[in-house]
Amino acid sequence: MSVTDDMPFRVPIWSRLRRQIAGYGFLSPWLIGFFVLTLGPAMSSLYLSFTDYSLMSQPTWVGSANYAQIASDDPRFRAAMNVTFTYVLLSVPLKLVFALAVAVLLNKGMRGLNWFRAIFYLPSLIGGSVAIAVLWRQVFASDGMINQVLMTLFGYEGPSWIANPSTAIYTLVALAVWQFGSSMIIFLAGLRQIPQDMYEAASIDGASRTRQFFKITLPLLTPVIFFNAVILTIDAFKAFTPAFVISDGSGGPIDSTLFYTLYLYQEAFTNFRFGYASALAWVLVAIIAGFTALSFLSAKYWVHYDD
Repeated sequence: MSVTDDMPFRVPIWSRLRRQIAGYGFLSPWLIGFFVLTLGPAMSSLYLSFTDYSLMSQPTWVGSANYAQIASDDPRFRAAMNVTFTYVLLSVPLKLVFALAVAVLLNKGMRGLNWFRAIFYLPSLIGGSVAIAVLWRQVFASDGMINQVLMTLFGYEGPSWIANPSTAIYTLVALAVWQFGSSMIIFLAGLRQIPQDMYEAASIDGASRTRQFFKITLPLLTPVIFFNAVILTIDAFKAFTPAFVISDGSGGPIDSTLFYTLYLYQEAFTNFRFGYASALAWVLVAIIAGFTALSFLSAKYWVHYDD
């Protein structure tokens, strides 16, 4: 045996360097996008949040004045928070329940299952578009389809649901719940992972379908419920297009559809208060991060994994 046989094989330095360069070359589109389009603008907005800035002048450092105004002297901020939290607290649970109910029905096994899944998933693909928001505004108008159905079936002349401050937010909640397809597909995948022998054993022991659902299906599905809840909550806080289109960008009537993101947009691109809008954006980041952290902290009490 030669001396070289006992020596470990070593890749030349230039060869390792070439592989690393090639790897970073393949990663470069993502790295450029992250630093140029994500991290860079985020850091710029963080700086601008401590300034008084419009497009017509240079940023002027004001310290925490923007955040102080948000906390103490901005009634529209409080109105936007109230509307947004109402939307989140209503749309997320309803969307979860509706998506889970449809997923349970589709999991039973039926003819044309693929077609039903495609039909139910379709609103998630088109529901966030401007065209659907315009259509939704027509559906809930005073002479829209909803009022026509109410008049035909019950002889009830409904109001203009969009123009009524007490009902406008609920039309947006209905639009959000209608887009349940993505959550439904994820629930359906989770249901397919539950062992069928557990249901068979429960049936032999005399457990009803309802008891099986609450004692087997829901506990084993809690990781999927947790995932969907976190994603839907984040998406609900970021909702913008429906409120913008339905209210013509005003958040009306009487700020009843003034989502937080819509108020941020108005401050930035209507009032040209980019420094204040940047502060609003970072407050929203803190709110979403706080809700996400609370979700993960509470998960250990109700989310059940295999172990």
